[in-house]
Amino acid sequence: AAVLVQAWWRGTLVRRALLLAALSACTIQRWWRRVLAGRHEAGRWAALREYSRKEWAAVRLQSWVRMWLVRLRYCRVLHAARIIQLYWRWHNCPTRGCIQGNYDMREKQLNLHLEISLGSQVYKIHQSIPLPIKD
Repeated sequence: AAVLVQAWWRGTLVRRALLLAALSACTIQRWWRRVLAGRHEAGRWAALREYSRKEWAAVRLQSWVRMWLVRLRYCRVLHAARIIQLYWRWHNCPTRGCIQGNYDMREKQLNLHLEISLGSQVYKIHQSIPLPIKD
């Protein structure tokens, strides 16, 4: 009978030790999975930040290029207007008449307003020139 009680007691101790080892292993596994999930989430956030930084840089670069192209177009139109003014003033004399006018830049167009007087006749010209600006 003593041998049976001792065997039962040793079995209980072994089962208790195995249960404690299994619970400890489960606790370690849960902790490790939580650590891996945190690392994975941090990696996802880092990838998202990197992607958004690259997208922002591309958008910024595109806006700079578009601004440069619009400025280049504006400078060409301004240069052409100055050349026209120069030649007109050079050829202008009281017998030929005079030209007056102005221009202004609106959102996507150049507006020209000219008045040409030749003797008693006055010609008014209003023209809008669209500029190639993309939205």
